[in-house]
Amino acid sequence: MHPGMHPVDGDLVRRLVAGQFPRWAGAAVERVPSDGTVNAMYRLGEDMVVRLPLVAGGAGDVALERTWLPRLAPHLPTPVPEVLGAGRPAEGYPWPWSVYRWLAGENPEPGALSEPVLLAEDLAGFVTAMRSITLPAAPQAHRGGPVASLDAATRAAIEELRGIPEEGVDCDAATSVWEEALRAPVRDGPPVWLHADLMPGNLLVAGGRLTAVIDFGCAGAGDPACDLFPAWNLLPADAREVFRAALDVDDATWTRGRGRTLSQALIALPYYRRTNRAMADNARHVIRTVLAEA
Repeated sequence: MHPGMHPVDGDLVRRLVAGQFPRWAGAAVERVPSDGTVNAMYRLGEDMVVRLPLVAGGAGDVALERTWLPRLAPHLPTPVPEVLGAGRPAEGYPWPWSVYRWLAGENPEPGALSEPVLLAEDLAGFVTAMRSITLPAAPQAHRGGPVASLDAATRAAIEELRGIPEEGVDCDAATSVWEEALRAPVRDGPPVWLHADLMPGNLLVAGGRLTAVIDFGCAGAGDPACDLFPAWNLLPADAREVFRAALDVDDATWTRGRGRTLSQALIALPYYRRTNRAMADNARHVIRTVLAEA
């Protein structure tokens, strides 16, 4: 998927665990099927998972999660990853890695939600709790800055998609939605705590309800519009309105959130269309959903 990816396999994970956490050396190691783009995951025994960055850019996320997850978890209504072991570079593997407690559940799929309205309420509760956190010295959330900071990359992606007619993206309509987001008033207030990457792959559900939120590598403070992603990348129209009402989102924040979600999808589609089917399919879903709403 990316240049500079480090090869990771079960044998490497076994050697890393045995060398640094001998108490877990005999536990079974099994690759966890994942559409993630930055980390590989291996189940360790029955109740743990090893998570290793695939690229150098993911190494900083490891430190961020180790620092902030223990502080954020007590304030959240939904289970989040618990760091059990802090791994170091070794065995030719160049970056820090972590062992987490295993969290049960499945990733939700757009169009296949059994309880979309209840899931929307659960997601709104999680986002509300994140926003209410007052822990000081928060890092800046990835993608949490001004909408305008995404302008160059978004317009470049739109032009790239013009050259891929088989994707069928209405690039003029996408440009119009994006420019509306750029014109939306900026929030008048301090930044708030965000997860900042509420993709379906970072959510776990059981029985249609939210059971856990994972991957806090993008978390930090920023524009609350950043955590509106599920409105378009996951929820159907009726549940989307429930999500918006539960969060009491004003028009300007909604417009920025829609634009941010569209921007992420427009950038992801040409990048992942041949290397990560799930990411590309979700990007197509977002583009269709956003343009239909707009």
